[in-house]
Amino acid sequence: MLLTELLTPDRLVVPLAARDKRAAIAELVRHLVDRAGGDFDQVLGAIEERESVLTTGIGFGVAIPHARSAAVKELTVVGGVSEAAVPFDSIDGEPVRLFFLIVGPDASAGLHVKILSRIARLVRRENVRQRLVGARTPDEFYRILVDAEAR
Repeated sequence: MLLTELLTPDRLVVPLAARDKRAAIAELVRHLVDRAGGDFDQVLGAIEERESVLTTGIGFGVAIPHARSAAVKELTVVGGVSEAAVPFDSIDGEPVRLFFLIVGPDASAGLHVKILSRIARLVRRENVRQRLVGARTPDEFYRILVDAEAR
C-alpha cells in the first residue's frame, strides 16, 4: 500500500498553526477526527499516552505521533507542516516542522507498522524532507509525496 492512498490532500494541514508539541498533536488529532470520525479526547489520550513512553520525534525535523485506539474504525493518517519549528523532545534534540499522525484500531497493527516504515523511509531522504517542508498547500505536499513514492 502506498502512503498516498491514505494521506490525501484533505488529510493534510498546511500550514499547521500550533507552536508547541501538545498543540500540534491536538491540531492533527482534530483534523483526523473531523475527517475520519472518532472521539477527539480518546484519540488524543491514546497519542499522548504513546508519546509519554517514548518521543515520536524521529529526528531531522520530523515527528510521527502514532497510537492504536478503538475510537477510530480504520487506520487513518494525517500530516502537516509547521511554518515555525516546534519544540518536540525529538531524539536528536531538534525541533519539528514535518508531522505525520497515524491512528488505527488494534486490528490494523500490521498496516500501522507498514505505514510507519514507509514514512520513515521517505523522510530519510533529505531532498524529500526539504521539499515537503517547503510545501505551501495540501495539494503541493501531496504531489511531492506522489513523486517521492514513484522513485
